[in-house]
Order: sequence, then structure tokens, then C-alpha cells
Amino acid sequence: MKIKVKAPAKINLSLDVLRRRPDGYHDVSMVMQTISLYDYVTVEDNTSGKTEIICDYPGVPCDERNIAYKACCGFFDYIKRENPGVSVTIEKNIPTQAGLAGGSADGAAVIVALNKLFDARLSDDEMCGIGAKIGADVPFCIIGGTRLATGTGVELKKLISIPKCKLAVCKPDFSVSTAEAYSRIDSAELSHPEFTSEMIKAIYARDLRMVACSMLNDFELALNLDKINDVKRIMLKNKALGACMSGSGSAVFAVFSNEKKRDKCCEKLRESYEYVFECEPVKDGCTVID
Repeated sequence: MKIKVKAPAKINLSLDVLRRRPDGYHDVSMVMQTISLYDYVTVEDNTSGKTEIICDYPGVPCDERNIAYKACCGFFDYIKRENPGVSVTIEKNIPTQAGLAGGSADGAAVIVALNKLFDARLSDDEMCGIGAKIGADVPFCIIGGTRLATGTGVELKKLISIPKCKLAVCKPDFSVSTAEAYSRIDSAELSHPEFTSEMIKAIYARDLRMVACSMLNDFELALNLDKINDVKRIMLKNKALGACMSGSGSAVFAVFSNEKKRDKCCEKLRESYEYVFECEPVKDGCTVID
């Protein structure tokens, strides 16, 4: 038997890094949103007693380093069952090292698929609990939608959906190390009001322009990369209401009021960048489709 799951990417509409914790992690406050850019993860049982990861995307490890592999281990540990053997095939469309949670989405998809495959009947909270031990973005990727994330990013609160809009996503031809990004945050002296609270006000006001004006990412401020600013410049010149880096980068997204403006911007971006995607917000996380 095999289960196929559609795993959406995420963007950070706001991202405030509040403080470094005694345990070395950071407290954050951010609004996260799933978008219509998907990896497809197929999980099937076999009799090998091992976990097999199959993915031909450049740079993605197919061993215990892969978050999908860790998700398998976490699932079977939780249900207290020996792994009978599973094969995980990942069709990647979400760029890696982009701040779009592509790896976390794959790990989340594995948990959702295994829950169905082995009829474990775990609740969303139980699956999120497994995911939280694997990666901070995994619980959000399981449930998706529009959520406030606090603590280390695993404490989630459902928000109403953002106003209807269209999104352009562009990943420049470089990546940012999350560890390096946090290091830059720790050494930077950022001082500004917490933008996540402003973002929530904008969402509940149902005001798309206010949402676009409330987008802010502390990693983007701390890194201050010319290549990110170049992408944003093209987006804003081509009628974006606002543009912002997602996560620790290097993907940048822009908000548009309509499809025509978004598509025209994407055409312009493709003159300079390989990874450009037309998207929109979606209300779900990982979803079983077959």
C-alpha cells in the first residue's frame, strides 16, 4: 500500500526574533502562511525493516540526515512499533535552503502519510508533537493555513485567513545558512517595534495593503544582503504591494492585488532568476491526495 501527500511550502509574513534562550535556541514571534508551491511525498511499506529515502533533487541527502528519515524514526518511536520497512519518494519542487520549509514540509508529509498508512489514528496535536522533536517548522507544515508561531516556533495559534491575494516567490542563486543567520541576529543591534502584532492587526482588518506594509523579517534586516534587495527592487518596481525575505532566506516573496500584475512581475524576474513561482495562500497543511 502507498500513500501520497501534497506538502506545501511556507512563507513568513512577519518574523521577529525576540531573544536568545539559555538553551541556545531563540524565542520568536511570527506569522506563517502555507502557499501553493508543493513537494509530493509518497510513502509505501515494504518488508526490509529499514527506511529508504528516494530523491534525485541536487543536494538532498538520502540517508539519516534527511528530515523525512528522522520523521519515520520519530513516528515509530511514538507509536511504540518496530519499523517494518518503508520507502519514501520525494518529488521536490520547493527549493532547498530557501527559507520556504521544504525539508520540514517533507518531514511533515511523512508523519501524515505514516499515520494513514499504519492506521495510527493520531490527532493533529500528536502528529505535531512528533514533528516538534524533528524541526521547529514541522508542526506548522502539518496543519498549515495562517498561524501565529511563538516560543521556538512550535507553539501555534490559528488566525483568520489573510485577504485574497496573489504571490510571487523568487529564490536567487545563493543560499543562507540558518546558523549563520541566527549568529548575525545575535550580533546585530536591531531595535524596532514588534511587527508580528502589526501583521495580526492588518490580517483582522482584512486590509491587504496594510498586510503588505506590515511585512518584516529580522533575518533580512540583520543580513542586509544586496542580492535580496535586488530581487525586492524588481518586485516593487513591478507593482508589488510589498516584498519580504522568507525565513532565514534566501527566497523572497511579494504580494500582489491581482494575477495579471503578479504574472507580469514573474516574467520580469525570470529574465534574471531560475527559481520563480506564481503562488497564492492556501488554508491547509500536508494533505493526503492518493
